[in-house]
Amino acid sequence: MSSLHRILLVLAGIMGACGVMLAAGSAHLPDATRLAAASSMLLFHASAVLGAIALVDRGLLNRSIGSVAAIGLVIGPSLFAGDLSLRQYAGHGLFPMAAPTGGTLLIASWLVLAVAAIWPRRDKA
Repeated sequence: MSSLHRILLVLAGIMGACGVMLAAGSAHLPDATRLAAASSMLLFHASAVLGAIALVDRGLLNRSIGSVAAIGLVIGPSLFAGDLSLRQYAGHGLFPMAAPTGGTLLIASWLVLAVAAIWPRRDKA
């Protein structure tokens, strides 16, 4: 397993932990619907990162393309959830269009993952 994949696995674990914390916040704070959406985005995509890395390491996805998809599956929900969480707790977002940028990156990452599944495997490492 490459060091990049280990880093992505660590980040997936952090995403999962943050997703659980945001779920707790959404359950206990008044008017915290943004936190529920942020929590879901992190939890779902933490699992997707774990799956993508496992599939790459099993040789079922093109290594380079699958790794790019996994990186996007970390960055996208982080932007989305970070923006929604800051809006809830601080009253402002990360930067203009941060959540839509994260969402767009997620859509692209899922499509890249599909390409990784059909692209001929030329790399053996």
